[in-house]
Amino acid sequence: MDAPEILIVDDNEELASLLGQLFERAGYRSRVVHRGREAIAAIEERPPAAAVVDILLPDVVGYKVAKHLKEKDVPFVFITGVFRGARLAREGTEREGARAYFEKPFEAGKLVEFVRSLVPPPRLSPAPAPDFDLDIDLDLTESGEPSTELEMTGQIRVEAGSVQALLTGQDFHLPAASPGQVVVRPRAAEQEESADGRTRRGVLRDNLPHLIGAFWQLRETGEILLERGKVKKAIFFEKGHPVFALSNLAAERLGTFLVRVGRITEAQHREAMARSEGDGRRLGDALVSMGILQEVERMYYVAQQVKAIIYSAFAWEEGTYRMTFLDKARHEPIRLGLHPAQLISRAIKKIYPLSRYKRMLAPEDRLVPTADPIFHLTEVELETWEAQLLAKATKERTVAELLAATPRPQPEAYGALVALMGLKILEKYDPRGKTGA
Repeated sequence: MDAPEILIVDDNEELASLLGQLFERAGYRSRVVHRGREAIAAIEERPPAAAVVDILLPDVVGYKVAKHLKEKDVPFVFITGVFRGARLAREGTEREGARAYFEKPFEAGKLVEFVRSLVPPPRLSPAPAPDFDLDIDLDLTESGEPSTELEMTGQIRVEAGSVQALLTGQDFHLPAASPGQVVVRPRAAEQEESADGRTRRGVLRDNLPHLIGAFWQLRETGEILLERGKVKKAIFFEKGHPVFALSNLAAERLGTFLVRVGRITEAQHREAMARSEGDGRRLGDALVSMGILQEVERMYYVAQQVKAIIYSAFAWEEGTYRMTFLDKARHEPIRLGLHPAQLISRAIKKIYPLSRYKRMLAPEDRLVPTADPIFHLTEVELETWEAQLLAKATKERTVAELLAATPRPQPEAYGALVALMGLKILEKYDPRGKTGA
């Protein structure tokens, strides 16, 4: 028996791809399109068993897609951003015959369960999640690369086992020689083989912010594996929150991190490594047993290491990603005390070089507010000048004019605009009626 096909219509490519994978994991086939006219053509070509339709599409409103679904007697649900399209979704549910509507962000599992009640899938045995195989310690050189300093700031909410604490950098002594900063060295891009972005694999370029944002919108638990050559980094999510990260770079292991920030000496690192290898414990546990770290201190530095790995992943301009969904987080969850919107914004502003800003956003481009943003402005900490710059972003002004309208240095102003694009609060304007890059 063939699995029922679910049509997913959403211009947010990362979110639509994630939804497609979630439906496939639940036993369906998925067909993902990003424009209303594409959806109408797909419906006429091969009516799906059910459909999930975003109200705010860049070419035609979701109501027009709904009309064709009704003509084919296909059950469907609307999804929409709570900030801009909730009223349209409510009206569309009553007027257009949608079975329900879901406001972003929503728990994707509830959407899948609702569709399951409309169109049950065949019973399938769940496939085991692939292992990320991040245990290989690759000693890759980082010499000759520019460095970007990231301050060890922000609260860390530790929730692991019996340890629960809210900590800041002021809770621990940082040696004077290291003023509480983590050095993250961006690495040169390497060639990666292309992969199908609609499957579990995809091409990584500038879409890491949108991948993190999609996990947030769907409140999903799972993992993103990033690969570039032999280097691997993994970001782990619990209900949309980034809660852990791993890297197979020796320079990004916990011991090396602690030496770099001046918390332990090289000699202490070597002794702890020997103990951990001898009895199979993790390095942090060995440092606690040696009396060098307290348990809450270990968790604090693990969280800062996690934050540094995630930030460093933003430096990658090429590579591949692979997504996996889980019922529960595979690693101990660590609340970083940093909203995903803030994480994305800070990483773009601090990690991206000016050359990358200019590649992503040309002086002649024009920016407009996104109809269906990933994050609301209430979730984003904007400085006064950034809010003023955002207010001036209309189709009447070019990027060059926006940059000239603020007294801030060009890299800083460029960074603010690209960060707002990463949050999908702003997008490129296309006079032909299609927005987006």
